[in-house]
Amino acid sequence: MTKTPSDNRETATDDHRAPSHPRATAGVENRIETEGDPASDDELEYEVVTTPVLVVGAGAAGARVAIALAESGVEPLVIGKRDHGDAHTTWAAGGVNAALGSLDPEDDWTIHAADTLNEGHQLNDPVAVELTAREMPDRIRELVEWGMSFDRTAEGDINQRYFGAQSYRRTCFVGDRTGEAMLETLIGRARDLEIPYRENVMITRLLADGERVDGAVGFDMETGEGLLFRTNHVVLAAGGFSALYHRHSSRDDENNGDGQALALEAGARLLDLEFVQFHPTGMVGERYGEEWDGRLVTEAVRGEGGRLYNSEGERFMERYSPDQMELDARDVVARAIAQEVREGRGTDDGGVYLDVSHRDAEYVRERLPSMVERFESLGVDITEEPMVVAPTAHYTMGGVDIDFRTGETGVDGLYGVGETVAGVHGANRLGGNSLAETVAIGKLVGDHVADAVTAGDEDPTVTDSQRALAEREFRSLGELATSDGAVTPTELLEDLGDLLWDHAGILRDEAGLREGLAALEQLRGRTADLRVEGGLTSKPLEYAVDLSASLTVAEAMLRAALERTESRGAHYRTDYPETESDWRVNLVHAAGTSGLSISRRGVAEPSPAVREALEEGYELDYHHLE
Repeated sequence: MTKTPSDNRETATDDHRAPSHPRATAGVENRIETEGDPASDDELEYEVVTTPVLVVGAGAAGARVAIALAESGVEPLVIGKRDHGDAHTTWAAGGVNAALGSLDPEDDWTIHAADTLNEGHQLNDPVAVELTAREMPDRIRELVEWGMSFDRTAEGDINQRYFGAQSYRRTCFVGDRTGEAMLETLIGRARDLEIPYRENVMITRLLADGERVDGAVGFDMETGEGLLFRTNHVVLAAGGFSALYHRHSSRDDENNGDGQALALEAGARLLDLEFVQFHPTGMVGERYGEEWDGRLVTEAVRGEGGRLYNSEGERFMERYSPDQMELDARDVVARAIAQEVREGRGTDDGGVYLDVSHRDAEYVRERLPSMVERFESLGVDITEEPMVVAPTAHYTMGGVDIDFRTGETGVDGLYGVGETVAGVHGANRLGGNSLAETVAIGKLVGDHVADAVTAGDEDPTVTDSQRALAEREFRSLGELATSDGAVTPTELLEDLGDLLWDHAGILRDEAGLREGLAALEQLRGRTADLRVEGGLTSKPLEYAVDLSASLTVAEAMLRAALERTESRGAHYRTDYPETESDWRVNLVHAAGTSGLSISRRGVAEPSPAVREALEEGYELDYHHLE
């Protein structure tokens, strides 16, 4: 039997607005609900949408889940906060990992898994790692079938480049716009399958009782209309929380921790929030302007031979990592840059130089076209002069705790995938694995959810209690949208970004983390005096909702960083600089009546095949690039 959403739409009045996109009508029950005297100011209008599966997030992970569902005969509804096709995936530039062996035939999935575990400092979920590494060659071939035009070798094979801390050349790429090309391919496939979607929708709460999820509540960001999504299956694919920091590689209105906060509030657990990856090379400097501060300079620049120099002209990675140099792990390179700046060998802008001008200019233009174009627009020719870079918050390894075989969170009907979840990357992410995780795990989660959908999920009933929960949320949003205090959400988000950068940045210690928690409480107190201007369709309201999620996740991250009294991967404690074997545990967060709790959980061991690859001690030989 083909499982599709019901189409039992009804209109309560003649002047009801149609959905903003014609394809958004599948599975929609459009109603205007009113309470009290119809002529009073107490009218409450909202739209009810029913669907067998709701996918929250329209980037690569959400798209791949939806494709798997549709190919299994289930028609999901995908929603995103931006225009369809405009997701953070497009900012993943350098490449996607798969052990194809195009240039290094000795590479295989077990070595890919071993590199991932080593980069993650053995805190990764080995099941997640092995599923990703094993799946990826097929996922790459699948993307090719759907039209993704990877760069090719002279022999016609998919080309592969070096990425940091990888034993072999296994990063497939489309110039330096790989994420954009991947998302275009996935969106094209989703359109071929006629998967319904709603764009410019913000989810503010899940319908949940701590044990199961029955849908979600949000609003249309263009019209302000309330939306009640009734479904028995919700997949969170909403990204990470790196934008909490003041210097970050995301847009300000993305990666604010909403997926993690929604899951925690619904009864799911969070995992390893202390691990935030600071990409070594973000743009920095007055020459580039505030708009570009923190914007990613792809690892592909170093993968194509880019070199780092301090203000004294020293190629300083020779001191920190003489064997792997600029292509050592991201946490190692980021700390090296931070140390150079801290000791007075940085540029006037607080960065270092990244130089690829020793390579042939045409080669640079061919391999790094987006970087060349971006810097040219700022008056910098990277084929002839260096870029100024410094670490920037880029990716969050922590997130929702899931079973990677299924995507299940432990809350019935709630699943997670992509950067919203934790497990694949451990204490530090291997470059090129973020895009890999989205399609490898995305397919597996989509397949599992499709198997879980039953005939009764096609047109789920909306109960009075679910309406009551939704209506309470709509009223809260209405009150928030008319707040007339003295402080704006933007001000508080900026202060939060500075707080985290100062107290939970690349280098951490107990005193700083405790000061950060105290400052966070003060900041939270200021939310009682919010001013939100522009109503339900305004950016200030969006930022006010982001602020609530960001404060929740920031507290969990600070507490986890304080709890972990060692240095491991991206988490570096100057007061505990060594990695301790007793700390090879995951930190699990749960919400309770007395607030957040943290517990410890041991890490499973990898399979014999991957243990063998670990024992072989494969390692990148950087000097192949010289």
